[in-house]
Amino acid sequence: MEALLKWVKIAATVGEISWQNNQMAIVEADGKKLTLAHYQHQIYAFAHKCPHASGIMADGFIDEAGKVVCPLHRYKFAIENGRNTSGEGYYLRTYPVKQDETGVYIGFKQTSFFNF
Repeated sequence: MEALLKWVKIAATVGEISWQNNQMAIVEADGKKLTLAHYQHQIYAFAHKCPHASGIMADGFIDEAGKVVCPLHRYKFAIENGRNTSGEGYYLRTYPVKQDETGVYIGFKQTSFFNF
């Protein structure tokens, strides 16, 4: 069964987002601080901090292979699914992003006592 998503609008347009020179931004949505990355004409959303030592992911960079790199210890994660690609075994939480004529949205899984 596919999880229901609650879509939270973060901007009216991609240009409205405060992108840093490294093509990343910090946003707040649904009470959570998240990192956005703009890579190959797509927007990706993932955790604000690295799961290893809490490095601020937006202070890192996207390498030539399209992996997001933590600024503290250079752990690398697949930007699409958060899989650790440098071998340490950590997982970076990711969130779906959608864009349409009404804005840019991040999807959050609905949690309910009655979800099975």
